[in-house]
Parts: sequence; C-alpha cells; structure tokens
Amino acid sequence: MSYVGEKTLTALPSLLSLDSQPGPAKLSSTSKLGNLIRGITELTSKHEEEKLIQRELESIKEQVSSPNTSMMKELMVRAIYCESLGYEASFVYIHAIKLAQQGTALEKRVGYLAVSLFLNESHELLLLLVNTVLKDLQSTNLIEVCMALTVVSQIFPKEMIPAILPLVEEKLNHPKEIIRRKAVLALYKFYLIAPNQVQHIHNKFRKALCDKDPGVMTASLHIYLQMIQENPEGYKDLTGSFVNILKQVVGGKLPIDFNYHSVPAPWLQIHLLRILSFLGKNDLRTSELIYEVLDESLRRAEMNRNITYAILYECVKCIYTIHPKSNLLEKAAKCIGNFVLSPDINLKYLGMISRKHLTLYVINTSE
Repeated sequence: MSYVGEKTLTALPSLLSLDSQPGPAKLSSTSKLGNLIRGITELTSKHEEEKLIQRELESIKEQVSSPNTSMMKELMVRAIYCESLGYEASFVYIHAIKLAQQGTALEKRVGYLAVSLFLNESHELLLLLVNTVLKDLQSTNLIEVCMALTVVSQIFPKEMIPAILPLVEEKLNHPKEIIRRKAVLALYKFYLIAPNQVQHIHNKFRKALCDKDPGVMTASLHIYLQMIQENPEGYKDLTGSFVNILKQVVGGKLPIDFNYHSVPAPWLQIHLLRILSFLGKNDLRTSELIYEVLDESLRRAEMNRNITYAILYECVKCIYTIHPKSNLLEKAAKCIGNFVLSPDINLKYLGMISRKHLTLYVINTSE
C-alpha cells in the first residue's frame, strides 16, 4: 500500500472515532471504511474500482434503509468517500440531514459534514436543514453552535437568510472568540450571496475589526476587502485602522500561532496590503498614511522564503497602485529586478507579472 494510503488508515480512526480499539490498526481491522480504503488502494484498474464501489453503494443503500440502524455514522462516512471518488450516492442525502437533526454530537458533526459536501446552495433538500440550524444556533452547547455556524458559512439557501440573520448577528457578541469568528465568516458568506441582507450591520463589522481576538479581526478583513473593492470611498476613514493593524503584524505583535516559517501572519499581511491598495488609489492624502508601513513591510519581507515573495509582490503592486512616492518606486523596481534575474523560474514569472503593474503605472502617469 502507498505511504499516503497508510497514513490515511492511521489518521481516520482518531478523527472519526469509529472504533473503540486503540492504535492505528483499528480502522483497517474492524471498520468497513478501512476495508474499503484498503481495497481501493490495492486495485489495478478503473473497471475494478467501479465494480467495488457499486457493491459498496448497494451495501450502504440496503443498510440505511433498515430501521434503527446503529451504524449510520460510519455508513455516511463511507458514502462521503464514494462520492469523493466521483460516484453518486444521492440516496443518502436525506439520511445526512436526519443525522444532523437527531444524532449525538459526533453524529451531528458527521451529518453536517456530509450535508456540506453532498449538497449545494440551490438543492431542494437544504430547506429541511433550516429548522435544525435555527435550533443549534440557540443551543447552549458550544459545539452545536459551532457546527451550525460552520455549515451556514459554507452552504445555506439565500431565501432563508432573514430567518437566521438575527441569531448570527447575536453571536458577534458571544464571549467565546471561536463563535465570534465563525459568526463573522457566516456574515461574509451572506454578503457574497445577498449583500442587501446585511447592509444594516456594517457598524458591527467595524466592531469585529477592533475585536481583541486576532482571529476575529482577521475574519472581518474578508468582508472589508470585498466591500472596499466595490466602494473604496465609503471606507477611507478606516485607513488608519488598517495601517495600525499592519504595523502590529509586521512588528510581530500577534501571537506566534499566526506565524508561518517565522514570517508574521503572511496571509494577513497580504489581505491588508490589498485593502490599502484600493484605499490609496489616486488619493494622495490616504496614500501618505500608507507610505511608512508599506516601506516597513517591503524591508522586512526579505527574499528568502516562498511566502515572503508573495508579500513582496503585494507590496510592489500596492506601490504602483497608490499615489506614487519616489523612494518606494525605486525599491519596487529593484524588487522586480531581483525577481526577473532570479534563477528560479517561478520568481522570473512573478517578475514578469510585476512588470505589468510597472507598465500600467508608466502608461497612467504619461497620460
């Protein structure tokens, strides 16, 4: 069996808690899911795989139709695995919803996971999950609230947003940061599919931006990047806040958990640089607030790790987008030169993309 297959068999038991027997061998020895995965990895042709999966689906269909089955959790996971290989298991969709509605905490977890993987936002069966989500959002069990917010941020019928919106808004004030963070991500999803539904809570987005937990603040940046891209003029007053956040990030003020290969919160830096690019475009006054932190970001992002190349590229793009400043333009040009002259083909490509922004800048300033 391949290394990947062995690692999968080792990890799945502890993740899904399908068996009580300890140790990495329990899935392969006692679980039908383990036998299925092992059988798939040992096949030599697509035809053999199709025959095995069809037999597996027929077995699952027979068992889920039985009343009071005690193996619904494992049956659902096996169905997920079959669908992940490209074989339809639509007969279990309704059972996934039932599992999310009526199961224990772990069964609800598997049910919600299956629903989010099986269904899309326009699927008619998704309406059957609305009452379950409403109930779980009002639960005193944090796990149930988290599961409901997670599925809401992934798939939820657009027409049913008003039914749960007040409950999601309420979670922005929850004492647990994980709940606040998931609530922000759920509202971000609502903004993407029905922006008019969340227009009245923009002040609460600002509160999330100033949240004491960095994870909640980071989640709010997804919403702000989208809104500022559509209407930068409406958020100019927040430029100082975004600059201060970026200063803290670049200065390593965030918890070490946000670091990646010793680089302070690189994806957060990239988000903030994109936001500042939109805010500073064709605006000298706003750009003057950005220059210092942009220079600091460029200085600290040395060319020695893949993730810092992404930060450098965003810095270059930002420099050529906001109102120009001579010393920053020189540093951006030097950075592009380092990209182009690099022996790494990927960095050469990054240099060519960066030159596009230089060319657009030259064209715009010469007009």
